[in-house]
Amino acid sequence: MPVTDITTDADNLTMTLVADVAAPVDRLWRAFTQPAQLERFWGPPGWPATFTRFDFTPGGRAQYAMSSPQGEKSRGTWEFIAIDEGRSFEVLDAFADENGEPMEQFPAMRMVFSFDATDTGSRLTNVTYFTSAEGLEQVIAMGAIEGSRLAMGQLDAVVQDLRAFAQGQGTRVELLDDTHVRITRFIDGPRELVWRAHHETELLKKWMLGPDGWTMTVAEPATDVGSTYRYAWEQDGAPETAFGFEGELLQLDAPRREVTTERMSGADGPGTINDLQLYEEDGATLLTLLVEYPDKETRDMILATGMADGMEDSYARLETEVLTK
Repeated sequence: MPVTDITTDADNLTMTLVADVAAPVDRLWRAFTQPAQLERFWGPPGWPATFTRFDFTPGGRAQYAMSSPQGEKSRGTWEFIAIDEGRSFEVLDAFADENGEPMEQFPAMRMVFSFDATDTGSRLTNVTYFTSAEGLEQVIAMGAIEGSRLAMGQLDAVVQDLRAFAQGQGTRVELLDDTHVRITRFIDGPRELVWRAHHETELLKKWMLGPDGWTMTVAEPATDVGSTYRYAWEQDGAPETAFGFEGELLQLDAPRREVTTERMSGADGPGTINDLQLYEEDGATLLTLLVEYPDKETRDMILATGMADGMEDSYARLETEVLTK
């Protein structure tokens, strides 16, 4: 995790974040000044940002919205106050309404982003200046410290070449907290085809099988927000092993993101919320799946089934049976 320190100063009304990354300072600078790069980490896991405006010039404006798996929106706007190319920039940051205009009931904040070279790469220092103690306390109460830590924790994947960062790592599972798990997999193929492989029945049945020896008997993907999906499998020659999953499509932003609910077919109780995101670079795709469990016990029980191993078998099959043919 690149974040090394987050501190607040009630006397000076500031919050300071320091993050060290193993990348040159010019690469870190580009991550914060190109909206396509910012969208990959400006927002904690599960709240990806979409920038609809980014005028990187003094007096220019940026507007963005972050969307949760449940469809909640958090919007923000920046006014660029000063830019020292390659070294620092300063913005006036504010919560925004659906039209991108600052919301008066929330405090506006001045933020300074500074970029410095280090012996191991580069360092970001982000100082946020508040106009009142109440404003500082309000933002802290809204989860700004932990949200910033989680958001900047995604920087490593952004400032490194995707192939260098993820190729050959297999399916990686990260426990973010008691109810959230992030699963990532480098897939050596274009995003459009990876997306199709997740949404076309014929392709699904070629790869989403888990360990060898299983057949996907039902592949009915959801097509529109509010529609449902159903998948089922059984071990070859053993129909008594049949099981399946079903759920509802909550959000759709093809071919970038989809959010679904998931529960075992016929099971009672709460299921999971699965947030699938695909990012393409140089003809390869980084698949990120953020899973929200109802509680820690359910999380641990499901992970203990060998879920990650089954997913790795499936993703490896996706590369060999779908992407190379």
